[in-house]
Amino acid sequence: MIVRQLQDLLGTDREVDGGNWVSRRLLLATDAMGFSLHDTLIRAGTETHIWYKHHLEAVYCIEGEGELERCDTGEVIPISPGVMYALSGHEEHLLRARTQLRMVCVFQPAITGREVHGPDGAYPPSS
Repeated sequence: MIVRQLQDLLGTDREVDGGNWVSRRLLLATDAMGFSLHDTLIRAGTETHIWYKHHLEAVYCIEGEGELERCDTGEVIPISPGVMYALSGHEEHLLRARTQLRMVCVFQPAITGREVHGPDGAYPPSS
């Protein structure tokens, strides 16, 4: 059994600052669960280009207001507490935070822990 408290991750290598966001990584590939689990803050007033070509991601908003814009269709989806979206088709998108967003994110395959978005908006493939 794995038990962790968010407060114990702050300031460690499991807290990754990606510029527009800070990801507190509760479960990683080394935990051998087959997925990773993150508590992520998206900074207010930011826009982040994301394209997880190598991962599937599910996101559940628990705080804040923002929107997701699909790059392929231009569809804009409002994001607020209680909204979940799953990038089941590796959808390229822009994530905009009007206020600070707090998101619970699950990645499959699990990430290793130090990933940040590359120029194309993706994390590198999991090894």
